[in-house]
Amino acid sequence: MTSLQPLRHIPAGVLDVALFETGPVDGPPVFLMHGFPYDIHAYAEVAPLLAAQGCRVYVPYLRGFGATRFLDDATPRSGEQAALGADLLALMDALAVPRAVLAGYDWGGRAACVVAALWPERCAGLVSLNSYNIQNIAKAMLPDTPDNEHSLWYQYYFHNERGRAGLAADRRTLCRLLWKLWSPTWAFDDATFERSAAAFDNADFVDVVIQSYRHRFGLVAGDPALAGIESRLAAQPAISVPSITFDGSDDGVRPPATAGQHARFFTGPRSHRILPGAGHNLPQEKPQIFADAVLELVQQSA
Repeated sequence: MTSLQPLRHIPAGVLDVALFETGPVDGPPVFLMHGFPYDIHAYAEVAPLLAAQGCRVYVPYLRGFGATRFLDDATPRSGEQAALGADLLALMDALAVPRAVLAGYDWGGRAACVVAALWPERCAGLVSLNSYNIQNIAKAMLPDTPDNEHSLWYQYYFHNERGRAGLAADRRTLCRLLWKLWSPTWAFDDATFERSAAAFDNADFVDVVIQSYRHRFGLVAGDPALAGIESRLAAQPAISVPSITFDGSDDGVRPPATAGQHARFFTGPRSHRILPGAGHNLPQEKPQIFADAVLELVQQSA
């Protein structure tokens, strides 16, 4: 089983970011962004596929995960979308990467969408699961269909202190349940889960996760330092860069969307693809397909 080691640490914005990097140093840069509750090993097979094709690949741990740490104890442990986007932009700056293909899913896909929308000059292309992944917090309290509400039970659980206590008390069991529910056709084994579950032992994991799921519903305030970015995101900015978006037919979080459902958010060229037999953790379930999509955008940008 592939382990993404060794890790490099680099100060970037408010974080000391732990990341795996591979591929020729002068290759076209690619950032692979993991989601919740996963870690960098979602890309254990994707990263070497891209490196073999000449890409310089960066796979960072998000805030609250793995060996990534906050530089200052006073920094709010926020998991809001502005924080994820700001972290990615700060990491690109710290690595002196002016422009890259950004790819991700779940929280990581949101970070990539934020940078693509607000700083398109930094994004050579976007790969995003669940299409436009920027939250519309102003409308977050509007009810969805009963089926869709049912799939979001974990978010409502995290809205109260019972949910915080449950996550803190047994994060592995809860997160493993989410893996099973969100990717019902993915037959992962114990070793695969445990390889990623170590990332949930980060001391800030619970605080970041709880703040994220409360902020997206407007239930708690965000980090004041990020208010300007959140204000820009509230306008639901369009993504103008070349994009490939995916939905898994078996995604237990969101049902597959047609290309037309999110078309208004993409003003640049976009291809939307629904993958049979895939759930929510697309790069780990279908690594070759995910890598091929990234390479498609790398080649276009060249």
